[in-house]
Amino acid sequence: MNKPASFDARGAAAIFERYRRDDGPKPPQWNETLDMLLAHRSHRNYLPQKLPEGALETIIAAASSASTSSNLQVWSVVAVEDPARKLRLADLAGGQQHVRDCQLLLIWLCDLARLEKLGKEKGRDAAALPYLEIFMTGVVDAALAAQNAAIALESLGLGCCYIGAMRNHPEAVAKELNLPSNVFAVFGMTVGVPDPAANAGVKPRLGQAAVLHREQYQWGEAQLEAIETLDEKFRDFQKEQGLPEQGWVRQVLSRVRGTDAMSGRDKIREALIALGFELK
Repeated sequence: MNKPASFDARGAAAIFERYRRDDGPKPPQWNETLDMLLAHRSHRNYLPQKLPEGALETIIAAASSASTSSNLQVWSVVAVEDPARKLRLADLAGGQQHVRDCQLLLIWLCDLARLEKLGKEKGRDAAALPYLEIFMTGVVDAALAAQNAAIALESLGLGCCYIGAMRNHPEAVAKELNLPSNVFAVFGMTVGVPDPAANAGVKPRLGQAAVLHREQYQWGEAQLEAIETLDEKFRDFQKEQGLPEQGWVRQVLSRVRGTDAMSGRDKIREALIALGFELK
């Protein structure tokens, strides 16, 4: 009979699975929060069962607990459960099946309309809202809130997948969701009970030599080695998942090769202006 794994052993296993290399960090201690964070993965296959009662509201309470710049809280979220609406949004997001299949689709928003309307109601100026800085604040706020939500839903036994393709057709998404001027759908998030039969593995990440810089940014042998190692480990991951074995470097450079790889997102600036953002 095997003895239960110690915290140290659990931590070492979780860190190795995330980086797939032997020189990963050695935390001073291990706990259930770190267990959950390092086990994060995207879930695209869900069981056809509803979320527990109160799950949505609990997830949003966690999202509301995220940091927000200057307490502006310039984010909102639209919860979509209607199958017909999910189908239309899935079509706008490149036809992704898990957008159709999930029990809940969350659309995370940069929302400047609330402060704009509040300023008008109170007779106060809101002349900073048209500036790029405030738009960026809304995008960051939405991302922080969404990541808090992801952690919360995973703690409830649920799974999720971010949907960046919600930016493929911003104006059509805004119309579908009845978004007012100065509100932009930053990304979507599918939510559901993960199908245990699906092979959703922990995707390896760049080693810390590529992303952790001490005092000043460094580009050199250590970062190149981390990239080359991930390229090899990512190819192994793709093989395990039944995906084309193209590695990390080829995949990411293919995604940034030009506007033809952007699925219409090269027109986001024009769409934002049409949606009321001046971006001064």
